[in-house]
Amino acid sequence: MLDWYDSHARALPWRAAPGSPMTNGAPDPYRVWLSEIMLQQTTVAAVRPKFEAFVARWPSVEALAAAPEADLMAAWAGLGYYARARNLHACARAVVALGDFPTTEDGLRALPGVGAYTAAAIAAIAFGERAVVVDANVARVVARLFAIERPLPGGMPEVRAATDEITPDTRSGDFAQAMMDLGSSVCTPRAPRCLACPLSSVCEAYRLGNPEGFPIKAAKLAKPQRHGTIFWAEHAGKVLLVRRPPRGLLGGMRALPTGPWADTPPGLADPPLPADWQLLPQTVAHVFTHFRLELSLAVARVDGHAANGEWWDATEIDSAGLPTVFAKAADAIRRATW
Repeated sequence: MLDWYDSHARALPWRAAPGSPMTNGAPDPYRVWLSEIMLQQTTVAAVRPKFEAFVARWPSVEALAAAPEADLMAAWAGLGYYARARNLHACARAVVALGDFPTTEDGLRALPGVGAYTAAAIAAIAFGERAVVVDANVARVVARLFAIERPLPGGMPEVRAATDEITPDTRSGDFAQAMMDLGSSVCTPRAPRCLACPLSSVCEAYRLGNPEGFPIKAAKLAKPQRHGTIFWAEHAGKVLLVRRPPRGLLGGMRALPTGPWADTPPGLADPPLPADWQLLPQTVAHVFTHFRLELSLAVARVDGHAANGEWWDATEIDSAGLPTVFAKAADAIRRATW
């Protein structure tokens, strides 16, 4: 795997070259940590431009720790799972208080927002510590390599134990990234390129002639459906935006006002201010981790009075850093005729 990685490693803006010594800031713990937080539940393609924008704006953990939280949350928009952004800020401040990043798995686990996987990844990649790193790509490779029959996620202890068996004592960070790259480019979820795989000769799923049959996944439960209404209040070319409560879904993010999210469409319940609200025929759908949401769109032209919120130039709404669901709604409303 290490020989394969030396020749096939992806060039990513947060990575050092294969085999880089753990000295002179390469790999940079700040960049490794930032990328690992961003990559949780998010694709490399989506993360790359966000990562580059972040490190251009906040080139060090000290700069990130000093940033206003509202700026960080706005910059995070589009990556989803917004609790990660709040934890990112808290973690940066904790690291600055400590004087630097901890270099061990246990020390990293004590930081806000750093779980078992992230601590292992940072310890291995940034500090060269032997650690067992299992992300979704690695889990797929290992489940196929050992033909692990227990469905995931219940079978993750077996996957982790098998990964531990094959993780080397040296260059474990490169090994982890090699496994990630193999899962991304060769051992893909569908149509894996087994003939190009350096592990095919020892892969049990390949021997069985059924690599796509692994990992076995437990049946997914249907996501519940919820409904809500987004309110677009416009005054003199500006639209009313509010700040969501600091805790909870999309906490602390700038957003369009909404009524309640309920099991049935709430109509015009809980508008942000009195107005002659008009429901558009269009709706916007969005899928969160635990439920699906369908949003009606209510629009009105108002006199501009709003105690809680800010007025944002409607033509510049893309610069407001709205979460994806609200950006979708804003786009649909701007395209509508009303």
